[in-house]
Amino acid sequence: MRLPVRLWPWFLGAVPALLFALITWQVAAAGPLLRADVRLSRALVHPDRLSGLLADLGNVQVAVPVLVLALGYAAWRGRAAGLDRWWLPPAAAAALMALLPALVVPLKDWTARRGTSVMPPGVGYYPSGHTATAALAYGAATLLLLPWPRTARARRLLLAACVTVNLAVGFGLVRHGYHWPLDVLAGWCLCAVLLCGLWPVVSHGTRRPGGRPPS
Repeated sequence: MRLPVRLWPWFLGAVPALLFALITWQVAAAGPLLRADVRLSRALVHPDRLSGLLADLGNVQVAVPVLVLALGYAAWRGRAAGLDRWWLPPAAAAALMALLPALVVPLKDWTARRGTSVMPPGVGYYPSGHTATAALAYGAATLLLLPWPRTARARRLLLAACVTVNLAVGFGLVRHGYHWPLDVLAGWCLCAVLLCGLWPVVSHGTRRPGGRPPS
């Protein structure tokens, strides 16, 4: 039995949602995953200039302007193509970006996880806000732009660029010691759930009356 296409985003979103719940439980309960997380961090941490630059790609000042450009482009192309709801995908992506701090900050306060050995004393490292900002901003930008390239190769390159940038941010954060690996993984999982919710909105909003995709 094949899963209906409209249910695929919700099915795919369930996997990172469950993983996020597992990681959060382990962080809150100081479970065995944390010991493995500490060992992995110790093996990977080596602060250098490159890892700092890669981590900076997750800064709000870098990631959000990229999303804003994608919002503007998607709105312009959708309106020019005569789509009835050209405004819906950009509005939904902007709303998710605005909502993100309301999800991340309470989790940081609740878990009160301490930083790595190279960070100053303090709490609030879980989940990684830089990871979440990058994943949502670059991921939402990719979803908004994906309907518009004319070739499959261009769409594959766009997806590959999004994955590469987010992996680079995660690597930079862990390598520089800004975050534990589980902090980064949790940020990816949280935003994967949000992006799976955005996917149907973008798909519906970029179709002409009668179900035709934009040309």
